[in-house]
Amino acid sequence: MANQSYNLFCPTAMAAELLEPRWTMLILCEMGSGSRNFADIQRGVPGMSPSLLSRRLRGMEAAGLIMREDVPGTQKAHYLLTTKSQELLPIINELGHWAHRHLDSRVALDRLDDRMLMWNVRRKIVRTLLPQRRTVVEFLLDRDDGSAAKYWLIMRPGQETDLCSIGPKFDVDLYIVASLRDFTSAWMGHSRFETEIGAGRIKLIGDAALAQSLTRWMVRSCFATDQNVSADNPAAAARVRAV
Repeated sequence: MANQSYNLFCPTAMAAELLEPRWTMLILCEMGSGSRNFADIQRGVPGMSPSLLSRRLRGMEAAGLIMREDVPGTQKAHYLLTTKSQELLPIINELGHWAHRHLDSRVALDRLDDRMLMWNVRRKIVRTLLPQRRTVVEFLLDRDDGSAAKYWLIMRPGQETDLCSIGPKFDVDLYIVASLRDFTSAWMGHSRFETEIGAGRIKLIGDAALAQSLTRWMVRSCFATDQNVSADNPAAAARVRAV
């Protein structure tokens, strides 16, 4: 898959040849998080064009990292991880944890992407901790360039969480208003939701119970090291309140 070979028998060099083509590890991470069809994989790696993703998937299939499975009766396909790539996932995830521990968070927060952020926030919702009805949360996130991003999460009992970038025709239960930078910082674990909310940088407007339990039902990134702090810290939880 690599454009050039190290031309060495070293296993590390051979592994690098397999994984170095741009986007390969991110595609594997996205598939490891549950995405199986082309559209979902693309939403998880929003910087890729469809043509590049198609080429990379074909190359990964040829390398034995994924399998393509046609959906009977349609022209669609599912992409599945092979045993080889499943063994790789813990290594790739540990690489991410290493980077999160050692690289300057200011660098990460200069590479913001609201599409990737919200696609990952969507998959970390704990629906069993939400009311047993449809719940709609609207995010208003100000980008560094002065533009604004709007997203809606629609949660229903027993169904996958929907992410919309066009407003649904439903009443909103909770608004989350913040800069993209501050929200990403809290969700990734560079800061804490309690700190950002207490300082007024993240505002929660609407249903007080949803606001109070935010850090329980919206689990942060796997790279954040103090998950669900409010569940074990009533004093911190008391500071999370609706505006």
